[in-house]
Amino acid sequence: MKTRSIKWRTPMIVFCIFLVFIFVLFLQYLYLSLSPNVYGINMQEFASNRNTYSSTLHAKRGTIYDSQGDILANDVSSYTVIAYLDESRTGSSETLYHVKDKQRTAEMLSPLLNMEVDTLLELLNQDKYQVELGPGGRGISEILKKQIEDLNLPGIDFIESYKRYYPNGDFASYIVGYAKKKEVEVVVDDVKKTEVVIEGELGIEVKYDEILKGINGYISYQQDRYGYKIPDTKEDKVDAVDGSDIYLTIDSNVQRIVEAELNEMVDKYEPEWVTVNVMDAKTGDILASSASPSFDPNKLNLVNYENPLTSFVYEPGSVMKIFTYMCAIEKGTYKGDQKYDSGVIDIEGTKIYDWNKYGWGSITYDYGFEMSSNVATVNIMQNFLTKDDLKDCFTKYGFGNTTGIELPRELSGSLVFNYPVEVAAASYGQGITTTPIQHLQALSIIANDGYMVKPNIVSKIVTNGETTYERQVKKSDRIVSQATVDKIKELMYNAVNDVEGGAIGTAYMVDGLDVLGKTGTAEIYDSVNGGYLTGWLDKLYSFSGMFPKDDPEIIIFVSVKRPNNGSNIGLKTMTQSIIESIAKYKGMITEKKDDSDVSSYEIKDYTNLNKEDVLKKLDGLDVVVLGNGNKIIDQYPKNTTLVTDDKIFLLTNDTNIKMPSLIGYSRIEAVSLLELLDIDYEIEGYGFVTEQSIKAGENITDKIKLILKQDE
Repeated sequence: MKTRSIKWRTPMIVFCIFLVFIFVLFLQYLYLSLSPNVYGINMQEFASNRNTYSSTLHAKRGTIYDSQGDILANDVSSYTVIAYLDESRTGSSETLYHVKDKQRTAEMLSPLLNMEVDTLLELLNQDKYQVELGPGGRGISEILKKQIEDLNLPGIDFIESYKRYYPNGDFASYIVGYAKKKEVEVVVDDVKKTEVVIEGELGIEVKYDEILKGINGYISYQQDRYGYKIPDTKEDKVDAVDGSDIYLTIDSNVQRIVEAELNEMVDKYEPEWVTVNVMDAKTGDILASSASPSFDPNKLNLVNYENPLTSFVYEPGSVMKIFTYMCAIEKGTYKGDQKYDSGVIDIEGTKIYDWNKYGWGSITYDYGFEMSSNVATVNIMQNFLTKDDLKDCFTKYGFGNTTGIELPRELSGSLVFNYPVEVAAASYGQGITTTPIQHLQALSIIANDGYMVKPNIVSKIVTNGETTYERQVKKSDRIVSQATVDKIKELMYNAVNDVEGGAIGTAYMVDGLDVLGKTGTAEIYDSVNGGYLTGWLDKLYSFSGMFPKDDPEIIIFVSVKRPNNGSNIGLKTMTQSIIESIAKYKGMITEKKDDSDVSSYEIKDYTNLNKEDVLKKLDGLDVVVLGNGNKIIDQYPKNTTLVTDDKIFLLTNDTNIKMPSLIGYSRIEAVSLLELLDIDYEIEGYGFVTEQSIKAGENITDKIKLILKQDE
């Protein structure tokens, strides 16, 4: 009986355990079937995400052009080199789709990626499906990609992305600025993702970042386990909207002139900084803006993040005398032929000296301007103007306020002067701070017969082929009278052209051109200890100018801080060369010719035209043809006027261009040609080319070194 009971209970126990197990499974089934969340996971969302493919459709960032339509910044494809390591990628195929011979692969890629073979082998020997071959294999160009493809290495592939590229390198860098890649968090179909975007950080790139970057789109659809779209399922797609293109007012020919001369000056005089800015007097268009130290936006080798044109504030010195005199003339109290005692003046116990300490005896106020006399402007404040007059005038001329130019982080400077000594110092440009762009704007009053022109850096904006913005010339109401303009022009002309003798601005004279100008020398304020620095190098030199005299078309403002010789000779040489070159480029003056039969040529953009047809049009000029191609792909200069025997460089579509002879070329001519050919160069000396390291007719394989010497 006992045995039968045991036999009966054993199956019952097993059955009960089994029943409990089935019941638990049933409960689990109900939980999975009825509950929207399983262990904290939304199952519907989880299933959808597993089968949903979502991808961002990236908008193309807008291109930045110069005034002639040449590219200054654009998006280009870049690539990351990857290696497939897993044998499953090849499977049973007779063709290899993964890296099998790792040693050979590393040896072949090493010189192209500039990476050690051992470093590449470490990457290739990892137990992964695929790896990136970085850092050398990240962000490579189309050309390098093609070179790697030509190796036909199994398992080597590329991931395409975009990067911002600046084809001219260090060229108007603070104006164009730069944009770089950043990781940002985006939401697509309620799912957070990390994406790489290009964002502006300086210059036009950041000022117009919103319209340059466009609007990304996306595509989303259901896919099967093989990654293919499931037929007859919904596809969500929003097309990307590409960014707008921006055309600047920068004239690359003028910019190239400025940068060539600036670099020569920097090489010789090693200033702490120097900036050169050129503006069209009638439109306010900034034609060129260059500074040193500068940077290459492709390399981001910045030492200063502020644009010298708009964000450098400093005490300008004697260039402000233009506006003190103009204020007194406009008020009607100025008496230019009245005399004062130069040399020194006492203001409430503080002695203010002229730059030569002793002065020039009893001289007229007109001559005091020509000699850049501090005592003259202080006497003007004593006899012709009040503190409020001066502050009102400076403010009316645009100082102490931003100009509103289309650049970020523009500063306003400061016009704080209250006490008699402060007012006296302000009259000759000490104790107040200004920016170069303010000087360009204020000088436009003189160039435009009493009306001030607002500076511009953006010429137009084009969105989807349609011009959505076009620069309009903005003139103020009349600020000073024609009589005042005529008088200040007379004073500025005399300061450069030495009408009365002894003028300190004669170094800025240019044969065949009437230049108006005013020099400036300022002491440098010691922001740490207070007071002014007293070392022999501690000076800031400036020049304000415009030309030609009767109806100025070009305004130039130049500043240099602490050159290594403690003088302004480098500033003078550089500025005179820039003025002369711009005037020739603009057709204001021409080289003297022995032959009286001189013809002028309207030079247009000949890009994509037949070479022979272009040569026929340019008969009479010194045409330098680069390469043996049949079409023109670039040139220097463009859209200007040249005269008989002037040089023009034409670059053809030849893929094997030999080094031309540069012997006898000026620095500007040589630099223009080398930059047209995109050749790295080093220049030693000044004057004209006498030696070149790569001989004429040789292949261009490396940086070229030029030796320049002055004519005997």
